[in-house]
Amino acid sequence: MSQAKVEAITALVLETFRLNGRLLAAGEALVADIGLTSARWQVLGAVALSPTPLPVAHIARNMGLTRQAVQRLVNEMERDGLVRFGANPHHRRAKLVLFTPKGKLTFDAAMKRQRPWAMRIASRLSTTQIKSATAVLSDLREHIGEA
Repeated sequence: MSQAKVEAITALVLETFRLNGRLLAAGEALVADIGLTSARWQVLGAVALSPTPLPVAHIARNMGLTRQAVQRLVNEMERDGLVRFGANPHHRRAKLVLFTPKGKLTFDAAMKRQRPWAMRIASRLSTTQIKSATAVLSDLREHIGEA
């Protein structure tokens, strides 16, 4: 493998780390006053976007996070009335994470703010650029586990 290719992938990884930091900070700023953090918003998004209710372990796996980190967040959000636990017909101990009405309203409020933010960012890029970047990041994510 060429040195240029190794340097290019290293630069991409480092840029991804920087981007992640900026995304988390932007998310924090966008939703802080409605009682969310970027991490909480991500978990609520995983709950919202799943076609079926999921237990903590599946949410963590889908998000690429540890089960313990997601469990801590979900426990905090349960205390704050954003989510509740429901019975899981497939596993007695692994409860499903479900929205409460307050949680659904909070998530909807966050997404209402996210859309104009996303439109401002998207206005600087072409659809082709966005789709290409998504494909590269998706491929990279898939291959990280194989390395």
